[in-house]
Amino acid sequence: MSNQIEQQTAVANLRAQLAEPGKIIVCPGVYDGFTARMALNAGFDCLYMTGAGTTISRLGMPDLGIATLNDMRETASMIASLDPSVPLIADADTGYGGPVMVGRTVAQYMQAGVAALHLEDQVQSKRCGHLLNKQIVSQDEFVSRIRAAALVRKQRAGDILIIARTDALQSEGYDVARDRLRAAIAVGADIAFLEGITSKEQARQICEDLAPTPVLFNNVPGGLSPDLSVQEAQELGFKLIIHPGLCLTPVFEAVTKAMKALKEDGAPPKPELNSAFSPKTVFEVVGLHECLRLDEAAGGAAYNGGV
Repeated sequence: MSNQIEQQTAVANLRAQLAEPGKIIVCPGVYDGFTARMALNAGFDCLYMTGAGTTISRLGMPDLGIATLNDMRETASMIASLDPSVPLIADADTGYGGPVMVGRTVAQYMQAGVAALHLEDQVQSKRCGHLLNKQIVSQDEFVSRIRAAALVRKQRAGDILIIARTDALQSEGYDVARDRLRAAIAVGADIAFLEGITSKEQARQICEDLAPTPVLFNNVPGGLSPDLSVQEAQELGFKLIIHPGLCLTPVFEAVTKAMKALKEDGAPPKPELNSAFSPKTVFEVVGLHECLRLDEAAGGAAYNGGV
């Protein structure tokens, strides 16, 4: 990332990335401070806060529309604050109510430092987009959500990108879903998100039908859509690709294994021989050196002897 980009706000940064010819924005799914720090350390230039991961990690419950605005905003605010130059795209579900509540959601996400949010057309008792039997609201109600978001963005200081997501494909078919996204774009959506794409052919078609509006692809291995690589998504025409389950799968597998070993064998799995893991290593990932430098620069002496 150039120095010029680093000095921009996160929203300006994201707009610049979207305008860059030939670029696809790759967003790892994160849901807490630890996963966000690991993504930042890996060098990603955009993050995605997954609603499913936030619901699971914050509430210990499934993604069935249980998380509230407060749950989502507080997590988004914390993640966005870790590196304000790196854009955060955050799930905002249905906006958590009617147009007035959608407006409040947008205003609070803007205040939290979120660079982009997506609003969908499911009913309030929503579910993960890769589960079956989703219910959707009318197109007019969906469009009112997007219009409310655009109006509040215009009224408030600052900026945020609006991503219109439709889950209509599963129940209403491609043409209805496409037309919903076109209607959302017409009232202010910046990016389109067709959830549950079923084939590469359909993926290419939606990118062509909505051009020049950027289209986002949701990569959920084992879900309803093809498991596209970044290169495949780019070749099909997508400008963004999110990986909401990127951290959930390895955490589930590794921690389940560790818990089982401790329960059955009386000891957790031993680190690999070449592992550099230590408590200090973890603290370094989440900003140990930055904290020490700040303390020293401020004249503190708490860590003069090292840690």
